Amino acid sequence: MIQANCRARFTAADFDFVVRILARSQTDHVSLVDLLSDADTRDAVLDNPRLVDAILSNAGHLQISSHFYFYVLARHVLRDVGITDRKLCDYVASLLEAFSRASGLRAPHMTGDGERQYVSDMLIALTRATAEQAFLLRAHVGNYSLFLSGIFHENTQRRSLRGAPDLAFYEQIGRTNYQLVASHATARRCDLSDVYEGLAGHFREVRLALNRLSDSLLNLDDEITPSLFL
Repeated sequence: MIQANCRARFTAADFDFVVRILARSQTDHVSLVDLLSDADTRDAVLDNPRLVDAILSNAGHLQISSHFYFYVLARHVLRDVGITDRKLCDYVASLLEAFSRASGLRAPHMTGDGERQYVSDMLIALTRATAEQAFLLRAHVGNYSLFLSGIFHENTQRRSLRGAPDLAFYEQIGRTNYQLVASHATARRCDLSDVYEGLAGHFREVRLALNRLSDSLLNLDDEITPSLFL
């Protein structure tokens, strides 16, 4: 289950990277003590555009965690479309980090590696799912729809010309399932109700931000290819 926890999983190398990049400017200088001792300071520092520039200019030669990489980039594009809630940004980053590995894409009802998954199969699986299984499946449908229409939007558009679901379908199915899980007891217990509500209400804006991320900023592992989403 995806949580909004990228910021809680940063490594010592991530913080060293922040200090090294920002120490180049006296006005942007930040100490490691500041980063480790104060959450508000840390969040504000992570919004510094110098970090985005450093990540993009050194792609392929970075010694930072995937959680840091996805959070900084996701936060950057989401802020550009007016989404400033850090918890929601953290969730989107966690989604990208999980789905950047093929194993993270597997729906809860699937058991085989490399098994192709269809949203229609996930919806059918809901008819025989327990309440807890239904929550996990619906959350996955929302996440999967957002990832597919956000990161692989061009492939999705091309396939829609041959009769496959289009971006509007994924927006509707993703928004609906996020809205349904927002009121679930598990969402409340995991403190994710507000995140799901935000994603349901701003699905299109988040998708468009991910479109930009995919088109110009993001480097996903070669393991992830559009063929996984047929």
